[in-house]
Amino acid sequence: MFPAIKSIRLLPLLLLAGCMPSFQVPTTGPIPVAWKNAGRFPTAQPTRDLDRWWRSFDDPTLSRVIRAGLDGSSDIASALARVKEARANRKATAAALLPTLSGSAGASSSFTDRDGAARTTGQSYSTGLSASWEADLYGRTRSNIVAASANLGAAEENLNSVRASLAAEIAVAYVSLRANESRLEVLRRNIELQTETYQFTDWRLQAGEADQFEAGQAETSLVQSKAAIPALQQSIAQGKNLLARLCGRAPGGLDTLLAGSPDIPDPATRLAVGIPADTLRQRPDVRIAGYSLLAAVANTRAAEAERFPSLSLSGSLGLSSVSSGKIFNPEAVSGSILAGLAGPIFDAGRIRASIDASNARVDQSLEAYRSTVLLALSEVEDALIACRRIAERLAQLEKATRLARETDKLARQRYEAGEIDFLSVLDSQRTLLGLEDTLTSTHADRTVAYIRLYQALGGGY
Repeated sequence: MFPAIKSIRLLPLLLLAGCMPSFQVPTTGPIPVAWKNAGRFPTAQPTRDLDRWWRSFDDPTLSRVIRAGLDGSSDIASALARVKEARANRKATAAALLPTLSGSAGASSSFTDRDGAARTTGQSYSTGLSASWEADLYGRTRSNIVAASANLGAAEENLNSVRASLAAEIAVAYVSLRANESRLEVLRRNIELQTETYQFTDWRLQAGEADQFEAGQAETSLVQSKAAIPALQQSIAQGKNLLARLCGRAPGGLDTLLAGSPDIPDPATRLAVGIPADTLRQRPDVRIAGYSLLAAVANTRAAEAERFPSLSLSGSLGLSSVSSGKIFNPEAVSGSILAGLAGPIFDAGRIRASIDASNARVDQSLEAYRSTVLLALSEVEDALIACRRIAERLAQLEKATRLARETDKLARQRYEAGEIDFLSVLDSQRTLLGLEDTLTSTHADRTVAYIRLYQALGGGY
């Protein structure tokens, strides 16, 4: 065990795939047995819920947009190319365990110049094979293969991370778009009510039952509400462009798909959050950090192997003849075998410094892993808190909005009956518009909180 991880308690939290499946990634300490803020969330195995979590919102358009993003994103294509690169690098590293074989063939002629005429004085032909192999006596090559395998695993998990992050960002952008569309619908409904109120005050002004002040207030409130429409329309158009970009398409490329109901998707309440250990096994960023630690440890082993001698074997088999017809004659065969043992005697501390640097990288990777684990645990707890508290706030806002609608309806009726002044109507309308807008935004916030929870639990790939 290396000094950097000698004192770390190892837990079977994350068994990394590859050529060292028994490597156990260290944790920051005891892992909680349950989430502190899980509330009423079930704790069954969440894998099925997390696999394609966006389907649980029961919004076919959302599912189609996410699928379009996963199929067309340049970020995913780039991550996939990095996986191919890492796989090729591992194959090239593994080839060092096998001998190399090369062949050669040649022919030569010599000439003399006699009386201005070139004459051939001799010809020779040769062909041969040469092989070389370095025995991996102290595991340097095998350690390099372990490191290359870990780099491949990290590249594959990076691809998973890009997919999960993209799905979440598309979903958040989609919810924001639907929220702005819903806010626009709410605003237009309130403008219709304000228009009716303005028409009524104008009629009263014409009939001499109201003064110019009331009519001016009604018109000002109506125009102010209409002024908010362009800003929402701008946000809607930009939201569609954002979704198109996330899906690898030009602006307007998803407009047809996005046309339809502006309803904000509702999250499913059956999500199983599992236990913290499940999340640490599932999250791509934790697995990337684990693979990086594995690679750092393997590189340190390879650096330590540099201190020991290396054994190399080489051999050659050649055929040479002065006649091309006799080149395969047994008498033309020559061969050699050479074994060599070489090791460092004096390198001015280069190998020791290299080992120290590798150990330092192990320490860095270990601390990065610890930080990633803590981040994962914190993000899940934060998401659970958000889901719980936003749901409570949403319930109160729904109640307040229902009361505001009833109050506004009553205020307009009493104003038309001449029982209250217009300021009371104006106040009730402003309260209703503000509550409905806040209710829509909070509805979207709750959905986004669930999206972040799915992402924090490691779902989406």
